[in-house]
Amino acid sequence: MSTDSIQDYLDQHQERFMTELIEFLKIPSVSTAPEHAEDVQRCAEWVKSHLIGIGIDKVEVHPTPGHPIVYAEHCTQPDKPTVLLYGHYDVQPPEPLDEWVTPPFEPDVRDGKIFARGATDDKGQVFAHFKGLEALLKTTGELPVNVKIVLEGEEEVGSVNLENWINAHVDMLTCDSVVISDSSMFAPGLPSITYGLRGLMYCEVSVTGPGHDLHSGMYGGAVPNPINALATMIGKLTDESGKILVDGFYDNIEPLTEEERAQFASLPHTDEGFLKEVNGVGLHGEDGFTTLERIWARPTLDCNGIYGGFTGEGAKTVIPSKAHTKISCRLVPGQNSADIGKKMEAYLRKIAPDYVKVDFHLHHGGEPIVVNLDNPTVQAAQRALKQAWDKDAVAIRSGGSIPVVATFGDILNAPVVLIGLGLADDRLHSPNEKFDVTNFYHGITTSAYFYSELAK
Repeated sequence: MSTDSIQDYLDQHQERFMTELIEFLKIPSVSTAPEHAEDVQRCAEWVKSHLIGIGIDKVEVHPTPGHPIVYAEHCTQPDKPTVLLYGHYDVQPPEPLDEWVTPPFEPDVRDGKIFARGATDDKGQVFAHFKGLEALLKTTGELPVNVKIVLEGEEEVGSVNLENWINAHVDMLTCDSVVISDSSMFAPGLPSITYGLRGLMYCEVSVTGPGHDLHSGMYGGAVPNPINALATMIGKLTDESGKILVDGFYDNIEPLTEEERAQFASLPHTDEGFLKEVNGVGLHGEDGFTTLERIWARPTLDCNGIYGGFTGEGAKTVIPSKAHTKISCRLVPGQNSADIGKKMEAYLRKIAPDYVKVDFHLHHGGEPIVVNLDNPTVQAAQRALKQAWDKDAVAIRSGGSIPVVATFGDILNAPVVLIGLGLADDRLHSPNEKFDVTNFYHGITTSAYFYSELAK
């Protein structure tokens, strides 16, 4: 197989690749919105049709109690490894719409970037793999390894049906390794292997005072205000140094090695640049750790939203009946999402005043993961990245969570390699999400080389 012929094919078809990506991005596959359920189904069918079109042997859409899973396989090399490609075709809600420069589902290419919801999370990244596989099939007539593909439609709502589906299809999913591109490079032009992800515990807390909203003049001062009570409780979750005060929260955490801390410190990072990236006033976090250590290898507790009472225009003097907050904790090796959920609930009930009622709901979670950089699959990815970018890849962790990574390790016993093609400033989950065109094309090249290197 000639790498020149593959690269020639990629160069000749760049414009078509972008046109097809735009078609993919136009489908508003917002998994959390019931009004987009038909769009999510339509997107799954689009993926199926596209994979059949590039020459993948077997492609199926599997229904679940929620949104469907697309499964595909091309297994024609009995003496070669089998790699499973995982990704997701669902996207986050696009709101607030008025902050988008161009409509979120009308992709726009400008300034060397494509702007659309899902551009980098995860449609653009997974589509790069589709085109890498296409290049191999069209130039050689075959894939150098056996490939299986799992593309789900519920990643953005916690992958609520994926684990059950995997358990029901273990024999079908047997593989030697798993590749995922749903993360970021460390910096523009710097290829990266992500070897660690934080886990996640996501919960919702409701505090109830009176049985219905009350006039604040007639009842204020005698009837407790649940917003005030909830705000006090939130204030007791962390201290001024950034330490999380939930009982037992830090039990069994695996500390960073000195080698890892040195590796983090060697990367081209500055706090000034990081602050500029987030357009912030200042940085704050757990004492005793650098910024990269805080976001990659330390646990967090964040209130993601708080609501209750009157928030409309003008004034309404009311003591609300209820107040609510949504809280996420990013977790690190040594922690478990279910255990942290139980500890969070117990602590909130302990610190709640006795004049309000507390309801706790655990939404979803995922486990932290660290992979071995000496694994042959990781080394194949490093060689592929070097060929595509003409420079060595750096090893990084990510502060984000991909719950299925731990699931694949536990159920399929397959090592996972994370090849991030996005950038930290791609505005994932925010208005004006983007994907650098250069990263898209280099990602296609990386993908084609990766499957070839894995065959060795």
